[in-house]
Amino acid sequence: MVSEKLMKDLNEQIRFEYESAHYYLAMAAYCDAEDLPGFADFFKVQAEEERFHAMKFYNFVNDMDGRVTIGKLNEPKNDYTSVLEVFESALEHERKVTERIYKLMDTATEEREHATISMLKWFIDEQVEEENSMKDIIARLKRLGDNSHGLYMMDKELGQRTFTPPANEE
Repeated sequence: MVSEKLMKDLNEQIRFEYESAHYYLAMAAYCDAEDLPGFADFFKVQAEEERFHAMKFYNFVNDMDGRVTIGKLNEPKNDYTSVLEVFESALEHERKVTERIYKLMDTATEEREHATISMLKWFIDEQVEEENSMKDIIARLKRLGDNSHGLYMMDKELGQRTFTPPANEE
C-alpha cells in the first residue's frame, strides 16, 4: 500500500508534469514569435509528452486506490534572448524533473513500494532520453553560432517531430 507521504509526492509530480507542459508551451510561443515554427513545434510536442507523463502518474495513483489532487501551476518564463537560451532553460528544467523522479524512487525504495518502483523505472529511462535530446540540440545550436541557414535547416528538421505514445501505454 502506498503511504500517505508517497501519495502526496506522486500528486505533486502530477502537478509538476502539467507545469512542465505549461513551461514548454511558453517556450513554443517564444519560438513562434521569433518565426521559428519548427522549434515551436518541438516544444509543442514536448508539452504533449509532459501531459502524457502527468496522465501516467494520474492513472497510477488511481490504480493504487489513491486520490488524485491537482495543484496550482506557476507562471512560466515567456521571454528569452535566443533559441539557445530556450534550450538551455529546457535542459535545466529536465534536470529538475530528473531530480524529482530520483527522489520519488528513493522514497519508494525506502518504503519497499514495489509497484511504484516498477512504474518509476520507466520515468528514469525517459529522463535519460529527455536530457540527452536537449544536450544534443544545445551542442548543435552552439556549433551553428550565427549561421542563419543552419538555424533554418534545424528549424525545418525539428518541425518534423511528432508525439506517439509508447505502445501499451495509457
